Amino acid sequence: RMTPLLKMAEMPVLSDADMVKHQRAAMLDPEAPNPSIEAILHAVIPFRVVDHTHANAIIALTNHPEGQERVRAVFGRDVLVIPYVMPGFVLARAVWEAIKGRDLRAEGIRGIILMNHGIFTFADNAKESYEAMIALVTQAEAYLAQHGANAATGSPPAKADLLGLAALRGEVAKMRGGAVIARLDSSPEAVGYAGLANVADLATRGPATPDHSIRTKRIPVVIGEDRNASLLAYAAEYQAYFERNQSGQTMLDPAPRFAVWPGQGVVSFGQSVVDAEAILDIARATWQTVQKAETTGGWRALSEKDIFDVEYWDLEQAKLSKGGHPKVHQGKVAIVTGSAAGIGFACAEALALQGAKVIGLDLSPEIVEGMASLGGIGRIVNLTNDDAVLEAVEGAVRQFGGLDILVSNAGIFTAGQYLEDLAQENWDKSMAVNLTSHQKLLKYTIPYLKHGVDPAIVLVGSRNVQAPGAGAASYSCAKAALTQLCRVAAMELAPHKVRCNIIHPDAVFDTKLWTPENLARSAERYGMTVEEYKARNLLRTEIKSRDVGAMVAAMASPLFGKTTGAQIPVDGGNDRVI
Repeated sequence: RMTPLLKMAEMPVLSDADMVKHQRAAMLDPEAPNPSIEAILHAVIPFRVVDHTHANAIIALTNHPEGQERVRAVFGRDVLVIPYVMPGFVLARAVWEAIKGRDLRAEGIRGIILMNHGIFTFADNAKESYEAMIALVTQAEAYLAQHGANAATGSPPAKADLLGLAALRGEVAKMRGGAVIARLDSSPEAVGYAGLANVADLATRGPATPDHSIRTKRIPVVIGEDRNASLLAYAAEYQAYFERNQSGQTMLDPAPRFAVWPGQGVVSFGQSVVDAEAILDIARATWQTVQKAETTGGWRALSEKDIFDVEYWDLEQAKLSKGGHPKVHQGKVAIVTGSAAGIGFACAEALALQGAKVIGLDLSPEIVEGMASLGGIGRIVNLTNDDAVLEAVEGAVRQFGGLDILVSNAGIFTAGQYLEDLAQENWDKSMAVNLTSHQKLLKYTIPYLKHGVDPAIVLVGSRNVQAPGAGAASYSCAKAALTQLCRVAAMELAPHKVRCNIIHPDAVFDTKLWTPENLARSAERYGMTVEEYKARNLLRTEIKSRDVGAMVAAMASPLFGKTTGAQIPVDGGNDRVI
């Protein structure tokens, strides 16, 4: 409702809490989200439609030692210019004071520019307001181009430093107190910016617009020759920045939200892929804008106190706290093999539901669609091929910044044959898939897992390790060797805080291996109904793929944070094993 908003604009002072309360009371739909903090400002502008952007070209004009003079040179009397003030009620009041008693239509005012912040356009219909925005921003772009605005480009590295990326992500995660997704931009533009001789100064003068600090903090970290020293220095400076400007607030974590990495490009860090991509978008806009301003006379951001006031503004912080508590595996990166169906898919699903970004590897083409349904990435990979496995692991690190969880599940059950009749091909195939493929995967993932967040390996064994059956030598021996591999890995990796455990499922019948016909024949052999056969364990309970998936997700979580080298049965209790 307009009337209450206009009355609020006339008040000499209005607290944030009162503004939010009175805006909610004025809403037409009481169940709708809170109105914008600029709702009063939009109300006082005497047009039906208001557009507001932080267009790069406008910011490049205003964030300059002679910003107001440049705005006047470009737009003359076509726009009102408001010196920077805090967004929200203070800004609404400033605009109300500036336009009170004036006829913007008669004066030909096409927009309002708030210094160091952005631009408003307006009209009585959406199309005209939009076109006014495009026209004014285009004028600014033309001015910058005429005055030599440009951005550096560089040659992307021949090979990205993926181990360095994983290490950087791991250190940032420690500073932040939880896992993060890291997105590396090694485009010519990102590499060119990171390679500027004065990038350590240019990148740390401040953000393009104060609103960005909510997601990106005031400045990024610039990585020097000693990565850890750079991060420690950043954290110390953030602490000092907070102490210089705080007035009773609680300090946020001191971790950077993006890094300028000479020779490699720019890296963003977020609790999810969406978060990391949004931060990278802001970083791109920032380095483009900074260079446009710097090459046309100089880049000057707002004072750190102005930035601090927005970064620690309760109304803006509330936007970031709406997500609630993070999930158990939020921000973690997991590789799950053999995950097109059955146990592997259930493991991938359990991890994804708990916040992990999952990369599934399988020979079946179904892996692509299956992982997409979980918001993950599916890759068709022959896990016995070294090059293919290495490419898949490096691809996961390149896309998400590192690796925290490995679920090595891929396996086959070779046709049962007694030893005297065992075909060598049967034995060799079982060893290649059920043992050697896991060893290859460990070889290529361990260097990245060492830099992971609460890193964990879970291997999928079998009840046959403890209770083998006649005619299953190739399968049982391979799984027994896999168990021994787990024990060795647990000892080798414990100094690096990487846990390695193995689960031994049994009688998991909701997989493609078990058709209704197969189940019926097996049940008949034991003189049981199908339902009795499914639950032929001590607890008389059916074991499903999702039960195994739940156990795997738990074993990769802090719940098993003090456990390594363990063998966990998921079999309902087997008397032969016990």
